[in-house]
Amino acid sequence: MKIAIMQPYFVPYIGYFQLIGAVDVFVIYDNIKYTKKGWINRNRIADRFSESVISVPLKAGSDSLDVRERTLADTFDDRKFLQKFTGAYSSAPQYPAVIKLLEQIIRSDSRNLFEYVYASLCHICTYAGVTTPFVVSSSIQIDHSLKGKDKVLALCKALGATEYINSIGGIELYDKAEFASHGVELKFIQANEFVYPRMGGVFIPWLSIIDVLMYNPLDVVSNEIANGYRIL
Repeated sequence: MKIAIMQPYFVPYIGYFQLIGAVDVFVIYDNIKYTKKGWINRNRIADRFSESVISVPLKAGSDSLDVRERTLADTFDDRKFLQKFTGAYSSAPQYPAVIKLLEQIIRSDSRNLFEYVYASLCHICTYAGVTTPFVVSSSIQIDHSLKGKDKVLALCKALGATEYINSIGGIELYDKAEFASHGVELKFIQANEFVYPRMGGVFIPWLSIIDVLMYNPLDVVSNEIANGYRIL
């Protein structure tokens, strides 16, 4: 069985969904520390010419809190947040369909950070036809005080994984021989660059999946998720 393990990211780039689609089970961390400089509650979108960072605001909280212990700010205005996407993409060819998806995502009733982001990922997977089941990390019976590769290997063992696929960014962190000694084949996924026409003729790579969906027919996006990568 092939598994992958990742932090929850808000409307992440297409490579995140390629990783989900490449495995049999996708483990999503809820019991990890929230990091301010990460992408858990923010991402990049773009208008015709330039990119901008969109961020879901959070209540102030201790740096020691896990993602599942953080909440959205009381001042979060989902209507104004949605307008940021309207301002950037109202002229994009797939806007009428994708803005309805965004309404589902942004107007979620949950104000728990993990639940909010997790729901957004589920909505996008359903929309794009990605059917891999999710498992929330804290529901798996392991020693959750473990860190790094030790925690990954414990999760692999608990789920009976024979193959672990990691994003290409972890290629310097994990050793294939060490994983093999635990009966797990370690592989890495690398997204192919997906270039597509954008309004204004300016292409900016690796933006949020929302940018990809706004400018490409759904069948094209689904095919790119399913086939637009290499396993190393």
